[in-house]
Amino acid sequence: MTHTARKRFGQNFLHDHSIIYNILASAHPQAGEHWVEIGPGLGALTLPLLESGAKLDVVELDRDLVSRLQKQFAGHINLTVHSADALNFDFAALAQAGEKLRIIGNLPYNISTPLMFHLLETTDCVEDMLFMLQKEVVDRICAEPGSKKYGRLSVMMQYYCETELLFDVPPESFDPIPQVMSAIVRLTPHAQPPVDIPDMKSFSQLVTQAFSQRRKTIRNSLKNFIAEQQILDLGIDANLRAESISLAEFALLSAHIQANTAS
Repeated sequence: MTHTARKRFGQNFLHDHSIIYNILASAHPQAGEHWVEIGPGLGALTLPLLESGAKLDVVELDRDLVSRLQKQFAGHINLTVHSADALNFDFAALAQAGEKLRIIGNLPYNISTPLMFHLLETTDCVEDMLFMLQKEVVDRICAEPGSKKYGRLSVMMQYYCETELLFDVPPESFDPIPQVMSAIVRLTPHAQPPVDIPDMKSFSQLVTQAFSQRRKTIRNSLKNFIAEQQILDLGIDANLRAESISLAEFALLSAHIQANTAS
């Protein structure tokens, strides 16, 4: 049974066995674990996950692939196929009381960032997430302050998770061949948040504003949020740009703004 990749779904099917082996070696699935695979495609990772003895839920948007997967893995009682859009899927509903999900997927480039933010809403029931993404996105997720790649995505993802670039995946590992390099990233939700953020919505707005004018110093880009002297009083150089401000410093700024707003 053949399946033609559909551009509107951002489909690029992994077929490189050495890459598949490396992903599984990094994931190390075990019997008794509960795995969720997003966008299983042609099942390159699905079969070895099932053979590990893990319980597996797969979420697939393409109905033709859903039908194919149901037929291909009909004999596996530890598999549930969900015909659904991952952007709207309730992942937390899959976890039993006290259970932690392990999530894996080759995420379509066109929805990877909003999908990860959707998943961050369920980190309480997630053990870890192993994703194949465009390398540029992985570099941004893992970037440190001072890097040109450091931005809103870096700050927000690192608040929720420990981030780790595992290895790169060349374009020829896929069919059809994409025009970009990919990479594997492991996201492990923090047991405790690394910084205290009283109001996540306000924090997110602050970070978004800072990086929306990333060429400006925070004295100017955040002038509608906080005065220069207040920034200095927090021990932060107001002449720095957003790309040089750490997660902890953004948390300080946000907490100070919240405290002043409340009072």
